[in-house]
Amino acid sequence: MTGTTRRTHLTSVHTVAVPVTDQDRALGFYVDVLGFEVRLDGSYGPGARWLEVAPPGAPTTLALVRREDGPSGVDTGIRLATTDAATDHAALRAAGADVDAELIDMGPQVPPMFTFRDPDGNTLVVVQTA
Repeated sequence: MTGTTRRTHLTSVHTVAVPVTDQDRALGFYVDVLGFEVRLDGSYGPGARWLEVAPPGAPTTLALVRREDGPSGVDTGIRLATTDAATDHAALRAAGADVDAELIDMGPQVPPMFTFRDPDGNTLVVVQTA
C-alpha cells in the first residue's frame, strides 16, 4: 500500500473453516474437550448447518463445516494461543484427545507448543503466548 490510499476495508480475520464429517461430534470435542463456546448454530438452505465456535472472548471463530466428500483430516494451519502450554497439554491428554506425546521445545527463542488432532484428524497447534 502506498501513501494513504486504502484499497479495502478489511479489519480482521472473522472465521476460519475447519472441515468435519460429523458436526455434532466435532461440536462435542471443541466445546467439551477444548472449552470453546458456541457462537452461531443455525441452518441455511435445505439440510445445511452453519456452526461457529471459539475460545471464550476470542474475536475469531472456527466454522465447523460439514464435508461429506471433501477433505477432512488436514493441517489447518491454525495456531491457538494459551498462557500455559504444559498444563493444557496434560489436560488434553487426560481428556483422551489425540495429542502429541511431548511439548515441542525449540529453545529459549521459541515458545513452548504442542500439536493435537480433532476427531476428524484435523491438526491444530497450541502455542504459549504469555
